[in-house]
Amino acid sequence: MRIHGYGRTHVGQVRQQNEDFLLVDPEFGLYIVCDGCGGHAGGSIASRTAALSVERSLQSGRSVIDSFQDTPASRAAVVRLVEDAVQDASREIFKLASADTKNAGMATTLTMLLTLGDKGLMGHVGDSRLYMFRDGQLHQLSEDHTYVNELIRRGKATAEEAAASPYGHVIMRALGPESTQVDTLLFDILPGDVFLLCSDGLIRHVEDAEMPIILQDSRTELLPQHLVELANSRGAEDNVTTIVVRVEADQDDEVLAQRRTIDVHAQLHALKEASLFRHLDLRELCAVLSVTSAAAAEAGEVVVREGGPGERLYLVTDGELVVSRGGQELARVTRGSHFGEMALVSQRPRSATVTAATPARFLVLDRERFERLIRNDPRLGIKLLWSFVEVLSTRLDETSLLSQR
Repeated sequence: MRIHGYGRTHVGQVRQQNEDFLLVDPEFGLYIVCDGCGGHAGGSIASRTAALSVERSLQSGRSVIDSFQDTPASRAAVVRLVEDAVQDASREIFKLASADTKNAGMATTLTMLLTLGDKGLMGHVGDSRLYMFRDGQLHQLSEDHTYVNELIRRGKATAEEAAASPYGHVIMRALGPESTQVDTLLFDILPGDVFLLCSDGLIRHVEDAEMPIILQDSRTELLPQHLVELANSRGAEDNVTTIVVRVEADQDDEVLAQRRTIDVHAQLHALKEASLFRHLDLRELCAVLSVTSAAAAEAGEVVVREGGPGERLYLVTDGELVVSRGGQELARVTRGSHFGEMALVSQRPRSATVTAATPARFLVLDRERFERLIRNDPRLGIKLLWSFVEVLSTRLDETSLLSQR
């Protein structure tokens, strides 16, 4: 795949100094937007320090990036590399602020995209944003670490109330403390995808609903400037920074790219069809997908055996499987169905046997990765655990009906 990235930053219409910083390195596959704060020159120092420190750390870990493969161990290694790079940057800013009183309290947001072949990896702290524009739809992959967004998450305020709040841009996380919490997301990138990284100076003046019309323009190199000019034309009280990254298929690999696109869409569609994951948005579906592994079974092959140990959930993406107990067929499952979900929360033996009736493919999620996922994203965990209750209630009803026959 070919990936093109372009960026622009502007002081805006009110501020005297630009405390934003952007980094565009298409050769390395690294794109960063930072929005600094701290008075005097502190904000600009913090944002520049953060971006360059992260780039330096990732270059030092180049062996992890260059050897990346789509395996659980390799995924974990590259995510850890990004988390450590952002943490190191936060500590570096802390040391600089501690050494000079006029920079005390300086901090910055950071939102980054690292491309790894056909994967993308987000690192994110603060309220700058990463968007994905795919198939005519805009998806926000980052989550705003702001006071009002936290109120919305906890049900203490509506989106309308939050928009009117005087505390709308008070951030709850930033780089500048000795340590900070870093959001990461590993996801598939496909030909045709467009990514937008931006500081909140753009978000205040350009609505999400306007973005798809703008981002569908194929003249990628003009889009960052166009977005900056649009924000400036509307007053731009803050600095405005944008990076636009477009993914295109190599002509030599178009067939392979189309096949992979079909596979990725099928996986996401199967997740969305599954009752356990039906309440998740694209960001959350990508998070689940990033901790699964692919598996397959031939016709007649036993996937799960009654009475055997189990610690994995299986989500069917293709084929048909038979669920039986004591040799009696109970059900048949096809794409979008899942089985073995109790293994994620219980170590009890398997209650049924599942056999492939036709060649079948599925995604596999084991207990350890599931537990790590919900620890790292409590909101996602709440959604999944609530869905678990619904699924278990349905299973109980089905079992009761079978016992009455």
